[in-house]
Amino acid sequence: MGGKAKLLIVDDDDKLVEALELYLTKAGYEVISALDGIEGMRRFHQHRPGLVILDIMMPKLDGWEVCRRIRDISNVPIIMLTARGQEAEKVRGLKLGADDYVAKPFSLRELEARIQAVLRRTRLPPPVESRVLYVNEELVIDSAGWEVRWRGKPVKLTATERQLLFLLAENAGRVLPTSRILERVWGPEYVDERDYVKLYIWRLRQKIEPDPSQPRYIFTEWGIGYKFAKNP
Repeated sequence: MGGKAKLLIVDDDDKLVEALELYLTKAGYEVISALDGIEGMRRFHQHRPGLVILDIMMPKLDGWEVCRRIRDISNVPIIMLTARGQEAEKVRGLKLGADDYVAKPFSLRELEARIQAVLRRTRLPPPVESRVLYVNEELVIDSAGWEVRWRGKPVKLTATERQLLFLLAENAGRVLPTSRILERVWGPEYVDERDYVKLYIWRLRQKIEPDPSQPRYIFTEWGIGYKFAKNP
């Protein structure tokens, strides 16, 4: 896979950063690093990386705030690093817009696999036969145009959010099991990460539902999966 993505690593553990730089550079990536959140934001603006690896606990500006600031201006993929077993941190990171979560300690091979999986999801899929998957007076889901519009305005979605929404809309009116959603959108290596689907559904509802607590488009089928509303 030539011409791999430019990566930005933001972590205050200089030994870990050094190891990641060495390993990922040998794997063919261009690697930029920063040891605190403020420097991380500066380097993000300077270099426009294709993916960010972001630690949570850092001086000056923590990973939560860095993630929030990046999401205000960009849909670049973000992988967050945190202590093993901190489920609340995982949920918070994914709600803020992170694309993936890796718990420390981790193997370098594991992190590289996660990087590859996230970058794979950001690639544009081939257009499906039907150009418009869903349209009514307020919501348009246009797969061939790779676009979603809400009341005439483009909806800002990450690549993973968009792929999830397109999958649901392509199967409007049918219940998709959580396991199938994970395999189709995230990949087979994520089949046990049920929280990912739950949290991404929550994110989509914040963006396309008039009232996310009373969804009109994305319905939960308890114990099974999710269903998108039938085409009008």
